This record gives sequence, structure tokens and C-alpha cells, in this order.
Amino acid sequence: MNSSTLASLSNLLIPTATVVYTIALLAHTVEWAAGLRVPRKAEDKVLVGAGGASDPVEPEVEETPSVRAEQASRVGVLLTILAFALHAAGVLTRGLAAGRVPWGNMYEFSITASLAVAAVYLVMLKRQRLQWLGLGVTFVIAGTLGLAVLAFYVPAGDLLPSLHSYWLVIHVSAAAIAGGGFTVGGLASALYLIKARAERRATDGKPMPAALRRVPAASAIDAVAYKVHAFAFPLWTFGVLVAGPIWAYYAWGRAWGWDPKEVWSLVTWVVYAGYLHARATAGWRGRRAAWVAIAGWFVFLFNFIGVNLLLSGFHAYSGL
Repeated sequence: MNSSTLASLSNLLIPTATVVYTIALLAHTVEWAAGLRVPRKAEDKVLVGAGGASDPVEPEVEETPSVRAEQASRVGVLLTILAFALHAAGVLTRGLAAGRVPWGNMYEFSITASLAVAAVYLVMLKRQRLQWLGLGVTFVIAGTLGLAVLAFYVPAGDLLPSLHSYWLVIHVSAAAIAGGGFTVGGLASALYLIKARAERRATDGKPMPAALRRVPAASAIDAVAYKVHAFAFPLWTFGVLVAGPIWAYYAWGRAWGWDPKEVWSLVTWVVYAGYLHARATAGWRGRRAAWVAIAGWFVFLFNFIGVNLLLSGFHAYSGL
């Protein structure tokens, strides 16, 4: 296939993947909605007969997670896997159409970074059974791809001559994978706060919604968030603070120039370094650590999107 055909195929695959992710999002929405009903406490019921006599009835047993929620969860995961395959094919054909790695502009980095989010989620899903994060993950990916298609799209083309370097591959791939980890970790941290609040309410005698009873304990979610961040942070450190300056030196003749993207990449690093340092030395666990992780994710999002839309600099051409 020639480059024009490959570009057209990519332009078909990415929107199709967006639609499938959206359907997966709807499936996970059904999964959570099916479990939002708060179960009643077990109580003795009395049936009154025709003659006025009453017979005690066995206490009502608390319902197990609904079959509907379990089925919706499986459908959501399967659709996410299908969408990931379409998504990966769309990124690959975009790269083949352009004759280079597919992350030379904001559109390409958006579809690549969101693919990294899906990849990290699916890998963790196999190891940690994180299907309870499906709602947030599919929402983020579908939203990112929708924004890429509707707002960031540019035809496939060549890079600026100064940017032809293998450091492009190293720098951006490391940053994209790290961004996927930060996203999954941020979503896990947000869910931790919800679950921890439900557990505190449960200790006061307030029943927990079935949807949250299907989620692991808050301490387990906190541990998952920490593991994902511990995996992503070294990649971000290498990709942004090592490979990035080396590439900048060869491309622009200086390793560091306080460009807005460089500054916010450093700010992102500082926030996550603080998160990991606080957990390791100050013993931060749970709520405080979760809020720092969420703050770090929003800083990352601003670095990813906001800097390119609101500030100008050397990186404005690409969204990198």
C-alpha cells in the first residue's frame, strides 16, 4: 500500500477505535450503575396470614454483585481489547504513511499517548485484575482520541529537518509510556479516595453500594497506585530529563533553555518525585499521597495539552 492509502486507513481506524472505546465506556457505566443500589440491612420479615397469625421468615441475605454488572464488566474489557487492537493498527499505519515514528505533532502524540494508557491498563489488568478502573480508563482514552480527531488532526507529513534523530524515538516513547502510567495511577488514586470514604462510612453503620463492594479494599488500591507510579517515574526521568536534553542539544544547540514545555516537564517531575519521596521517607499513605498523585496527573495534563495551546516555545510545533 502506498502512503496515501495507509494514511486513509489510519484515518478510518482511529475514529473506529474511538467509537469502540466509547461503547466500552458505556458498558463500564452499566457495570457501575448496576451496583449503585445500596443493599438493605438484613432484617426479619413477618408474613401475615389470612387468620392474622404470623410466621417468622429467614432474614434477607445481602445480595452478591449482580450478574448484570459482571456481564457488563466482561463486555467492557473485551471491547477495550478490541479498541486497543484497532487503535494500535491506526498508530502503526499513521507511522508507515508518514515514513517515520508517529509522534511528530499534537495529533500523533495524542493517539500514541492514549495508546500507552490502554497498554499500561491492559498489562496491569492481566497482572492485577484492574477491571474496576475500566470506566475511568475508557473515558480518558475516548476523550483524548475524540479531541485528537476533532481538534488536533493534521495530514501525515515529514518532520522538521532538525528533528530527524533516533533521540526522538527514545525521548517521546519513554514520555508516552510514563504518561500512561501516570494516568492509570491517577485514576487509581481517585478511586482510592472514593473507596476509603465508603469504608469509613461503613464503620459508622452505613451500607456500602454494591458497586464499591466489587472494588478491592482501599489499601490494595493505594498499593496499586504506588506500584504504577514507581514504574512510570523512572521512565519520565530518563525520557524527559536525560534523553530530552540530549536531543535538544543536537536539534537546537542547547540542552536546556527554560522552554515552557521543559519547565512544566520539570514541574511534573518534581511533583511525582515529592509523591514517591514522601511515601518512602515520611510514611505518607492513603489520602495525602492520593491527593498528591492526582495533583501530579493534572500537572501532567497541563504539560501535555495546556502548554501547547496557551504558551509558545520550541515545542509548540508538535505537542511534545
